[in-house]
Amino acid sequence: MKRQTDPSAKISGKYFLPAVLIIYLFFYITVPEAAEEAFLNSMHILLKLLPVFFVVIILLGIFNYFFKPKMIAKHLGVESGARGWIIAVVGGILSHGPSYIWYSMLSDLRNHGARDGLIVTFIYVRAIKLPWLPVMIDYFGWLFALVVSLVLIVAGVVQGMIIDSTTPPVKEKCHP
Repeated sequence: MKRQTDPSAKISGKYFLPAVLIIYLFFYITVPEAAEEAFLNSMHILLKLLPVFFVVIILLGIFNYFFKPKMIAKHLGVESGARGWIIAVVGGILSHGPSYIWYSMLSDLRNHGARDGLIVTFIYVRAIKLPWLPVMIDYFGWLFALVVSLVLIVAGVVQGMIIDSTTPPVKEKCHP
C-alpha cells in the first residue's frame, strides 16, 4: 500500500507552472528587460541542473531494480531496529552533494516503506561533512570536531525518534 500524500500538494503542483508563466508574462509586459534577464537566468540554472536530474533518474532506476520494497522495509522499515538507525546515520554522513539530489531518492525510500524518522535522521546528519572534518580539526581541534559530530548524530537520532513517535507506523507499505 502506498503512503497517503496530502491532496492539496497535488493540486498546488498543477497550478505552480501556470502561475509562474503568468508572473513572467506580467513582468514581460511591464518590465521586459528584467523579465528577459530573469528568464535567461532561469534557463541557465535549468541547464546546469539537467545533468543532475539525469543522474538522479539513472540512480533511481538502478535503485528500484536492485532494491526490492521488502528489502527496504526490512532494513529501514518499522521493524528495522538499531540497524535502521545505523544505516541512516552512516548513510547521511557518507552522502555528498546538494540536498535536493537526495530528496527524490528519499521520497522513493519512504514510499517503499522506510520510516520517516530514519529519513529525518539521514537529512539531519548530512551536516557532518567528511571532507571538511580535517579543516574543522585544523581550526578548532579534534575534541571540538568530535563533540560537534557526536552532538549532530545524537540530535539527528533524537529528532528522528520524535518524528517516529508522532507518525503512526504502517507495517505494509510495499507495492509490487
